[in-house]
Amino acid sequence: MLKNKKTIIALSIIPQYILVKWLSNYPEFIERYYSNGIYPYISKGFRYMLGWIPFSFGDFVYAFSIIYIIRWFYKNRKRLRKDTKQWFIDVFAAVSIIYFAFHLFWGMNYYRLPLYKSLNLKPEYTTEQLVTITKQLIIKSNKIHQDIIKNDTLPIVIPYSKSGILSTAPSGYSHLKTNFSRLEYYPKSIKKSLFSLPLTYMGFSGYLNPLTNEAQVDALIPKYLFPTTALHEIAHQLGYAAENEANFIGCLAAMNHEDIYYKYSGYTFALRFCLNEINRRDEALFDSLLKTVNKGVLKNFKETRDFWELYENPAEPMFKKTYSSYLKANMQDKGMESYSYVVALFVNYFDTKTL
Repeated sequence: MLKNKKTIIALSIIPQYILVKWLSNYPEFIERYYSNGIYPYISKGFRYMLGWIPFSFGDFVYAFSIIYIIRWFYKNRKRLRKDTKQWFIDVFAAVSIIYFAFHLFWGMNYYRLPLYKSLNLKPEYTTEQLVTITKQLIIKSNKIHQDIIKNDTLPIVIPYSKSGILSTAPSGYSHLKTNFSRLEYYPKSIKKSLFSLPLTYMGFSGYLNPLTNEAQVDALIPKYLFPTTALHEIAHQLGYAAENEANFIGCLAAMNHEDIYYKYSGYTFALRFCLNEINRRDEALFDSLLKTVNKGVLKNFKETRDFWELYENPAEPMFKKTYSSYLKANMQDKGMESYSYVVALFVNYFDTKTL
């Protein structure tokens, strides 16, 4: 009887896969009945259950799972030859359960209506539009920088602890007055990752555990990056799976935060992405615009570059290539490049809104 159940569970991955791929053709349905229907209750339920725990429960689950999988494969290595069929049934039964849980608890958000359609924005933009928004971001970033430190050559040092930032970051969403739906964020469940060192070597600043709905932030990244990284991961928790959309919403939450340090982090975050895009299109124009940015702001940008360069290693490209393949398998055709597509959202959104 147990073997029959395992066989049914293992084979269920086929209709599951077909159903997910079929539903991916109906983003309006996903948007209404999953992302804005059952998912907010699933997410809030997990945050009530696990948010109060001071450490990452999901990281413990990952660690235990890795140990268990290694142990299982070691113990069952001989069985692969003697009972190959049952061995594969056991493996695919486990994969099938994880596949089901992943899509039920969070993964279907990958197939929701693209944000630019929800906001009635254009998907493309001109270089002229990009330059206009970038110049506005430079003015705004310089002003906030000057308001904080009164010296345009010094970098900003956020005066809060990293734990304090994780505690106060979510209030940015309560001040985000846009036509987004379901942006209420309570209770919170955002924590420092227990795997921060390997996460840094892999080149990632945070992630959302899709099975426990806990947002994780790399505890080693500079404090300057903490506000936007935390708000980015919260955006994932709120159901925005696409990386460019999480970047956009997290950045807006930082810009709308009541604390000036969060505002600085948000505006300079958007500025950095826009400047990078201009550099890709026109290096001479990039150089001329860079001269108008406060030296202190540029030093914060350099702080970020220096940090990631410190942890560069031969394995990092492999990890990023693997994650890029994962993104492409989940409706983000550009893979890791999806992160930078936030510029289109910035330009077209601020083209109609006051910056």
